[in-house]
Amino acid sequence: MTRILLLQGHPSATDDHLAHALAAAYQAGAEHAGHEVRQVAVGQLDFPWIRSQQQWQDSAVNAAIQAVQADIQWCQHLVLFFPLWMGGMPALLKAFFEQVARPDFAFAMDAKNPMKIKKLQGRSARLVVTMGMPAWVYRWYFRAHGVQTLRRNILQFVGFKPVKTTLIGGVDQLDSNQAQQWFERLHARGSLAV
Repeated sequence: MTRILLLQGHPSATDDHLAHALAAAYQAGAEHAGHEVRQVAVGQLDFPWIRSQQQWQDSAVNAAIQAVQADIQWCQHLVLFFPLWMGGMPALLKAFFEQVARPDFAFAMDAKNPMKIKKLQGRSARLVVTMGMPAWVYRWYFRAHGVQTLRRNILQFVGFKPVKTTLIGGVDQLDSNQAQQWFERLHARGSLAV
């Protein structure tokens, strides 16, 4: 049994988007296989935006973010669902990561090597990203720059490894059969906790 945290990164507080249906399919597969699942919806959280380095380093973490930090410490596998906006994650999701990945929670400052102490090691992650453009265009022409930044500069920086990606392109043109195929794939990945 694996402890899985599903992090819904769609900024909308409603649950009527493709990213929500994909997360539900993953969760159904995971629970059917006996994995323990928790969920966090970033669009439903109330937290302040960080506006300075001093705030990031020294300000108190609010209760909503503390609860998410506890869920991240609990999990063995994190699955993040979000739509690609302007080549990267939505601004609210980026603001969320700035709040969550604070010094002494996600990593420890070391004057000799600031990348040395990764406090979230021992966890894996999967990014499930929806987009309007074909996924191959984003991957090959744009080099998936926004997703790579999230993978490398946030998740791997604090210790998540491996971090795998699922890119779902052309979502505006998906018919019901194609959408069902994606739901089945996510259900299967959920059952395997990958």
